[in-house]
Amino acid sequence: MKEYICTVCGYVHKTDGELPQDFICPLCGAGRDAFKLKEENNAQTAIEKPHTEKELSAMEMSIICSNLARGCEKQYLPKESENFKKLSEFFRSKAQPEDMASYEKLLELIEQDLSSGFPYGNIVAGKQPDRGALRCQVWAEKVTRMLQSLLLRYRTEGDKMLENTGVYVCTVCGFVYVGNEPPKLCPVCKVPDWKFEKVERRGK
Repeated sequence: MKEYICTVCGYVHKTDGELPQDFICPLCGAGRDAFKLKEENNAQTAIEKPHTEKELSAMEMSIICSNLARGCEKQYLPKESENFKKLSEFFRSKAQPEDMASYEKLLELIEQDLSSGFPYGNIVAGKQPDRGALRCQVWAEKVTRMLQSLLLRYRTEGDKMLENTGVYVCTVCGFVYVGNEPPKLCPVCKVPDWKFEKVERRGK
């Protein structure tokens, strides 16, 4: 009996054979690609420090400030949150459109995060140790794996994937769920469904 573990929510699926190509996690909705065999031996390899010294773009600065604003909001620091929101809006107003935007580029960036960014971050956070940083790493990696799964699924199914269904985002950890209703509990951070916001399609 083989055991496949969902790298997003931890769900374990037992089967005598292989997972079907169209298999979907019953808890979080991740695709087959998000599952790993329990028996797999993840050998420790040397992790190089990701290149983080480059100058950030205006859009990257906007995203960072937006995340800091949300973090301050969670810590009941309204003044600091508002200041970061203003900074985020300022940098966004200076941002230039991405010339090479594509789903393949997004998948490439996600793979970089999963193969080097998160492993290096886990090593650094584990040496301190910092429980908050480790929790942030765990949640962020699971959310990123879900985004990877959704992008791979969209590459295969196209717009049919989003027909007659909803897209919900957890406002606490960023987990994205595609379905008619959000899960009762977030598979990543375990907050209730009322913490999810429905994403509406923009007008073309």
